[in-house]
Amino acid sequence: MALAIRDVREHDLGAVLSLNNEAGTGILATDLDRLRHLYQIAHYFRVAEQDGRILGFLIAMRQDAGYASPNFRWFQAHYESFVYIDRIVIASESRGHGLGRIFYCDVQSYAEVRVPLLTCEVFLEPRNDQTVLFHGTMGFQEVGQQKMGADGPMVSLLARELPSFPFVRERYLEQDGLPAVDWLAERRRPADAAGVAA
Repeated sequence: MALAIRDVREHDLGAVLSLNNEAGTGILATDLDRLRHLYQIAHYFRVAEQDGRILGFLIAMRQDAGYASPNFRWFQAHYESFVYIDRIVIASESRGHGLGRIFYCDVQSYAEVRVPLLTCEVFLEPRNDQTVLFHGTMGFQEVGQQKMGADGPMVSLLARELPSFPFVRERYLEQDGLPAVDWLAERRRPADAAGVAA
């Protein structure tokens, strides 16, 4: 069966949680309550599914999300408008086959009609050169570094300018808005997401 990239559904959260917590040191472990919070506030939360199995996911949010992550807050303090990639996880047996690039292309297509920047961070402790190189080849540039809390790891804060955004802003966002087509639609978040803080 073909691979499908689709919006997450609530019944997927158990599989997403397992993938997240089996990912290793490059991804912060979480629990179901925190994952549910991300499910409520994320503007972009998609999974890769094949033969009924979740092979990966990517969570991202815009600058107005109620999220207390120190890295997200760094971008809020430095940029007015952006999409922040909080985390991407690919199942171990699916790594090395291009699924990460597929997710990044998909989240870029979401972001580039809404904001001028796509942002994220990568851990520098422990440093993973494969991850650093991946982001470099996807057009990201380092815009800062910070330590995550007093005892947390050092991270590299990355941003990628989205060159199509000025065209979209001028021709659509400042006129009648984006066309009402499925591929441009916003994710339908749970109704109780408004005003939730991390």
